[in-house]
Amino acid sequence: MPDSLGEIRDEVVVCRKCPRLVAYRERIAQERKREFAGEMYWGRPVPGFGDPAARLVAVGLAPAAHGSNRTGRVFTGDRSAAFLVRGFHAAGFANQPTSVRRGDGLRYQDLYLTAAVRCAPPGNHPTPAERSRCAPYLERELRCLTEVRAILALGGFAWDALRDIVPTVYGGDRPRAAFAHGVCVPLGPGRPLLWGSYHPSPQNTNTGKLTPAMFVELLGRIRASYDGRKGP
Repeated sequence: MPDSLGEIRDEVVVCRKCPRLVAYRERIAQERKREFAGEMYWGRPVPGFGDPAARLVAVGLAPAAHGSNRTGRVFTGDRSAAFLVRGFHAAGFANQPTSVRRGDGLRYQDLYLTAAVRCAPPGNHPTPAERSRCAPYLERELRCLTEVRAILALGGFAWDALRDIVPTVYGGDRPRAAFAHGVCVPLGPGRPLLWGSYHPSPQNTNTGKLTPAMFVELLGRIRASYDGRKGP
C-alpha cells in the first residue's frame, strides 16, 4: 500500500522507540515551565507540518522542551520558532509571521517543515542511535513529498542526518560537503538540491551569527534555484 503523510504522522505521535527521550519529554510535560504552568503540554513526538505539494523541505534538529514539546507543532512556541517563521513569512512561504500554537491559523505554502528527531532531547542533544531510530520517518516523508526541489538543513545536526538519508531516498552517493551556512550540494540530475543554514537558535540569532537578512536572503536563493525568481 502507498505511504502517506497522514499515516506517518499517526505513527510518529505514538512512537516510543527511544526510552531516554520518552522519559524526558514526559517528565517535562508534567513538570512544565513556570511561564506555562497552566498549559497542558503535548509531551509526545512531533510530526512534520506544511504543504504536501511543497518544493522546499526544511529540516530542524528536534523539538524544544518548552516549544514544540509543549505546543505539538514543529517550530512553534519558542524563540527559534519566532525567528524562523518571521523569515518564512518575509520570503513568502508562510501566511503569517508568528507560530504560537496549533490552530493559530499558520499555513505554509510551498514549504514542509520537519525535524531529524521527533522528541525533545535532554540538553537539546540527541544521540546518534536516537537519530538513527527516527531516520525512517524523515525518509518516508521525503518519499511522500514528490514535488521537492530543495531540502534545507537547519544546522549541522540536520545536515549530517540528511547526508545519511538522501542517498536512500534519491539514490547516488552520500554528499561529502561539510556543513556551512549557504552551502548548496546538487544530489544529481532530476534530484533536489541540498542546502545548509545556521540553526535559528538564540545562541546564533542573539549573537548575529544568523540574522533575519541572512536567512531571508538564503531563502530567496533557494527559491530562485528552482523557479527562476530572484527571491522576496
